[in-house]
Order: sequence, then C-alpha cells, then structure tokens
Amino acid sequence: MSDARPAVLVTGGAKRIGAAIARAFGHAGWHVVIHYGTSREDAAALADSLPSAETVQCDLADDAATAQMITDLSARLSDWAALVNCAAIFEADDVTFLDPGTNARTMQINARTPGLMAQAYLRSARAVAGRCVIQITDQKIANPNPDFFSYTMSKHALASTVPMLAMGAARPDDRVYALAPGAILASHDQREEETEISHRMNLLKRKTGQDEVAQAALFLAQGHLTSGQTLYCDSGQHLLSQPRDVIYLAREERHA
Repeated sequence: MSDARPAVLVTGGAKRIGAAIARAFGHAGWHVVIHYGTSREDAAALADSLPSAETVQCDLADDAATAQMITDLSARLSDWAALVNCAAIFEADDVTFLDPGTNARTMQINARTPGLMAQAYLRSARAVAGRCVIQITDQKIANPNPDFFSYTMSKHALASTVPMLAMGAARPDDRVYALAPGAILASHDQREEETEISHRMNLLKRKTGQDEVAQAALFLAQGHLTSGQTLYCDSGQHLLSQPRDVIYLAREERHA
C-alpha cells in the first residue's frame, strides 16, 4: 500500500456490485480493502487484479468482530477516506408473515451492522481530508412494494441512519450518503430472460449497469454533495409506483 493513496473499505467487495465498486476505486488510484465473508478466492483474485488492494475477512453478523475490523483498519490506514457498506442479504419473506430468522439475519447484516460500522469509522478513522460513508440502500426506499418484506424493512432502516449520522456523528468536513440502486444484476431465482424484462422496468426503459453504480459511489466519495443526501442510480425506477417486485412483474408480463 502506498501512503499517497486514499483508502476505501468495501464490504461485500468480492462479488457482484461490491466487486464493481472495488474495481472502480482501485482503477481510480485508491487503495482498496476488499471485505468478504466466505468468498476468499474471489476476494483474493480481485485484489490481485488491482494496483493497490488487500482483503479482510469478517462475519458481519458478529458485532465484536466487526468492531475489531474497524479498530484495526483505523490504526493502520493513515488516509482512510471512505467506507462503502455494500454487503447485504436478499431473501424472500412474505408481507403477511414475518419470518423471525430471515428478519433477524437481514436486519443485522443490512441495517444494524452498517450503522455500527459507520459510527465506529466516524469515531476513529484518520483521513487527510474529510471522510465519507456511503450506505448502499435500494430504490425501494422510495418505491416500496410488499415483496421481500424483511429486506425492504432493512433498507428503510439503513436509509434512516444517513441523515442522523450526517447531523450527529460526522465532522464538518465529513460526508454521509446513501446510494440507492435499482435492479442491476440477476437476483434471487431470476432467469436471464426475466432479467432482461425486469431490469428495463424504469422510466428510461434501459438496463442500469453495475459500472454506473460504481462510478456513482466514486463520485460520492469526492464529497461534492451536501452530507445526508441519497443518490438514486436506477434509470428512474424509484419515481414509479410498482405493486410488486420487478422479479414477479417480469414473470407476469412474460406469461401474459
């Protein structure tokens, strides 16, 4: 790691959107700390492909281990300029019956842990200029539907932490943001043909790329927006009112 490079920690950075975000920061000259839970080989391969990167393993369901990870990185990184909380659980449960196990896991990983990590980062991280927290939420915070009940609950909870942290935990030169993607990659049990339909269910009728989300995160890390804001990266999906998740809307349209 070069002391001249600002550092970023990307949780869930070994795969999918997290990996795209890690690549964008790495190619922009940052030192990237790629967090993983179980995807050690994917994380290592990604780190090897970037100019300056390392990996860190942590079970985000373990509060003590998560706190220790932040403490260790804060002591070691002299310019830890950004934290991107991307790791998330996306499991189906029904609006008429909250599954306790699904809800507990989802609320922990998607809301409680990134909130605790942001607090710890803002207490202890050192940076040459201001520090930046980016919480990856979802366009569902503006365009909710009854599906994936615990997941949607958790993303609303996470979104609520952003203005609170910006007002009460950040210094004047810090920034705290939410980045809210729409449908980006195939998820849950989607087939490719369903993905092609569902990912165009937005105002622009286009697929939003994971590279667009990554570039949006990189933009936010530069601190040009007022702290506490949410940036949507969804081709206008959040401006619609969709009665179900696009996974199911696409299936209904495909079989109509």
